[in-house]
Amino acid sequence: MHNTYGYEEFSLGSFNFSRDEYFCHIHWTSPDGRPQSHTLDVGYFLRALMRDVAWGFFYGWVNFDNVFGTVNHYRTVDMFAGSFNAAMKDAGIALTETFDTDILRQFFEAMLADWTNAGFDPFAAPQETGTPFGQKNGSNIPAITRARELARRCVGLDGDLKLRSDASGAPINRAFADVPQDMPELHPEPGFENEVHAFNLFAFLSRSQVTWNPSFTSVVKNSFMCPTTEEHILPIIHGNDRVEWFFQMCDEIQWACDHRDTGKPLARIIMKAGDMAAMPAYCRHQGFSPKRSMLLVWENGSPTLVDEIKSGAAPEVPVSF
Repeated sequence: MHNTYGYEEFSLGSFNFSRDEYFCHIHWTSPDGRPQSHTLDVGYFLRALMRDVAWGFFYGWVNFDNVFGTVNHYRTVDMFAGSFNAAMKDAGIALTETFDTDILRQFFEAMLADWTNAGFDPFAAPQETGTPFGQKNGSNIPAITRARELARRCVGLDGDLKLRSDASGAPINRAFADVPQDMPELHPEPGFENEVHAFNLFAFLSRSQVTWNPSFTSVVKNSFMCPTTEEHILPIIHGNDRVEWFFQMCDEIQWACDHRDTGKPLARIIMKAGDMAAMPAYCRHQGFSPKRSMLLVWENGSPTLVDEIKSGAAPEVPVSF
């Protein structure tokens, strides 16, 4: 059913979603039968929705704001409103419902497709895309269905990701015009040409067309190196279910860190080029990048790690002093 603004309205479980020219409206009924609603800026909502879909619900919590979000259990996903907001929990108006991962993914994909107008790219920096606002105006399917880049070997080796270059149609981003594009000089022994390789990571990232979207550039067992370019605001507040490491490769990102379950503020971190930080498994964080920057995210992708942390077999913190 389409509303007076031309947009479809969506319902799944006890949740109903609608949008107008400026806002997304989420409605649900509290466990004791009281009608509830929450409103978000629709541009912010679509940017968060884009990441949740593209990341496959990511590691743990994807908070769109301090009320609405999802929790990934890796076969099922919780969709919640107020469940990690202390005031709403105390008032008894929070709701969490669990869905099969594929069902919720398809639901979110349909909403993203209908609500994203022509000319708006929810993956792009605000200065690099059009407006998300206004009445229904076409769509932008190519932007919302671009595949996340996932390396299986080193970038540039046969059978893996190709380097972004002029030939591939990926121009250097406006913010990285000064990034050197020269590649390392390699002299592998005969017979090892497909085994020894190196590439210019800064040049690779300088051609990124998206923001706040970690792409795997190396995979060693469960160790994933996921560099990304960041500009403006991380569209979600990411709640960790494992320790996550950050290495600031250029420029600056400011991080607001809160307790994952209550939202209580924990720290404000300002990372400049060369800084490293680790987010413990009990925090949630949101980044603010004043200009486009490069960030290397290290992820421990072990499928057993979440249960090990819950049981106490693995720590919630990166190091104990």
